[in-house]
Amino acid sequence: MEYIYNIWSSIVSLIKTFTVADFFDVIIVSFLIYEFIKLIRETRAVQLVKGILIFSLVYVLSYQLHFRMLSTILSNVFQFGVMVLLLVFQPELRRALEHMGRSRIGNYWNFGDNLWENDNDDKKIIKAVDAVCRAFSSFQVSRTGALIVFERKTKLGDIVSTGTITKAEVSAEIISNIFYNKAPLHDGAMVVKDGLVYAAGCILPLTKNENLSNDLGTRHRAAVGISENSDAIAIVASEETGLISVAINGVLRRINSIDTLKKKLISLLVPEPKNSSYTYKSIITSFKKVARK
Repeated sequence: MEYIYNIWSSIVSLIKTFTVADFFDVIIVSFLIYEFIKLIRETRAVQLVKGILIFSLVYVLSYQLHFRMLSTILSNVFQFGVMVLLLVFQPELRRALEHMGRSRIGNYWNFGDNLWENDNDDKKIIKAVDAVCRAFSSFQVSRTGALIVFERKTKLGDIVSTGTITKAEVSAEIISNIFYNKAPLHDGAMVVKDGLVYAAGCILPLTKNENLSNDLGTRHRAAVGISENSDAIAIVASEETGLISVAINGVLRRINSIDTLKKKLISLLVPEPKNSSYTYKSIITSFKKVARK
């Protein structure tokens, strides 16, 4: 009974010393832990965290049991292990930092980028989506393999540099010519940027996800790879089956119809503006119209 009373007294004393700063401290730490779990979920970093926890448990036990040699070895491993982990898991760390940069907090740093946005940008993107969908509709019939990547917030300059710069207006005819099986650029990926066919014949990083089906070829693995390393949207047409798939955030989904593909792309590339940003953009647009007059 006395033991329970002591515990209760400790809890009460802790509550009395609990301040508003402590409350926000707990909230922030909880949020960071939650975001960390979201980042490493379904990646090989999950196994890394499990290994670190087991390693830490062994170290604590060896220290408590006075296993001097074992605790000394593990202590030295912990000292140099951080640098090794940074090198081994560099892609995961890069992806995590890019994810933070694309978050709502990171977007505040880019608030000035869209103030003078061209009024026709959305129309260009919708036109590009329509052309891509018409081209993929013909690819389904002709069983033509194709891989198209839509750039979003993450810049794909390193990917574009591996191909041929075109900067052409998007049309179903141009896309069909690029992926014609005897054309020189048909084996690579086409990058759509700012509503233009920005580059073709580009080389994409292949995914290292071992859970993908063995039936998927290089195009599908490249589509998943670029969606893992950026927020880009990759659309694939299978040369063997004529089926269309879309890769987003490392997940490959099959699309049943061209209408579904078009709605999906428009919803992702031309999102509905929020009320506050829409109002702000409307003010800027009105100011530009007055300035033209």
